[in-house]
Amino acid sequence: MALHRYNFQPINQKMFTIDAHLDLSMNALEWNRDLRRPVSEINEREKGLTDKPDRGDAVVSLPELRKGNIGLVVATQIGRYVATGNPLPGWHSAEQAWAQTQGQLAWYKAMEEDGEMVQINNLQSLEKHLAIWNDDGPAGNKPVGYILSLEGADSIVTIKHLERAYQYGLRAIGPAHYGPGRYANGTDASGRMGRQGLELLKEIERLNMILDATHLCDDAFWQALDHFNGHIWASHNNCRALVDHNRQYSDQMIKELVNRNAVIGAALDAWMMVPGWVRGVSTPKGMNCNLEAIIGHIDHICQIAGNALHVGMGTDLDGAFGREQCPYDLETITELQKIPTLLHKRGYTQADIENIMHGNWLRFLTKAWA
Repeated sequence: MALHRYNFQPINQKMFTIDAHLDLSMNALEWNRDLRRPVSEINEREKGLTDKPDRGDAVVSLPELRKGNIGLVVATQIGRYVATGNPLPGWHSAEQAWAQTQGQLAWYKAMEEDGEMVQINNLQSLEKHLAIWNDDGPAGNKPVGYILSLEGADSIVTIKHLERAYQYGLRAIGPAHYGPGRYANGTDASGRMGRQGLELLKEIERLNMILDATHLCDDAFWQALDHFNGHIWASHNNCRALVDHNRQYSDQMIKELVNRNAVIGAALDAWMMVPGWVRGVSTPKGMNCNLEAIIGHIDHICQIAGNALHVGMGTDLDGAFGREQCPYDLETITELQKIPTLLHKRGYTQADIENIMHGNWLRFLTKAWA
């Protein structure tokens, strides 16, 4: 089944946008945010709270997604396991991490029951959803579509649990997050995957799930690409050539992803956008971190690829940071609509811009779910 080509809004209006990485359920349950409310209400309610670094600085909610014509997102579950001595936040058993992700799933289901969201898990549901967003009705009445993704595989108690997750709608999975993981090591860690990680890759491929290469440490990244023959994307990653950190992709890694027909989502976390960021000290204005900075990362990927077919948006906004650590010219996620104009100024064509804002993700899904 091939998707129809939809004539979404031109550059001088709100272009239909896909965001390939939003931690919505984490915000709802761990940050206790009612994402059905406008961002202004969420921030007003958080005034004076200090338990999280971004209290009162949220930029994402469901009304803002609709207002910004961001009708489809890749939305996460996340539950990290931490072994004794691991200083990262997380759960002390895989079973606890699994239970956390099941609570997150329950929130998504509650949003579906309330008409706020709809799960997209095959070409038929994608086609139906795009038709809704392509009509002339007000966006405020349209559900936000979400593709369920698991960020870090620690919560997959046994390999058999992955098929259980597939049955409830999980369609993408990143084996690692930060630090050492049960299946693969992630950001700021190193080392190749063991037997369990390789078995996970085989099961991801058998189920025709999407492998999210984001957060894999360099060793695991190359090993995964050597052992996995299915569909790969990178939901939220920027360029090491512009910000030198192991969280970013080297030019060689980007080239290999392009060779595998992957799409890479541009992330709007300030420390990944501009070099020299010091957490808790730097400010977006002080570091001149604006939306123009992400155009540099997008352009770098396009120059390596030789085209605009391998990059999209994967903002990671409100991924445990808010306005204090994102572009200073972005008050809410609605302002992703500034990006088409910035790309146009850089010489990108209308077709290029449509691909970056939504077309590349749609083409990827059409192939992956065929």
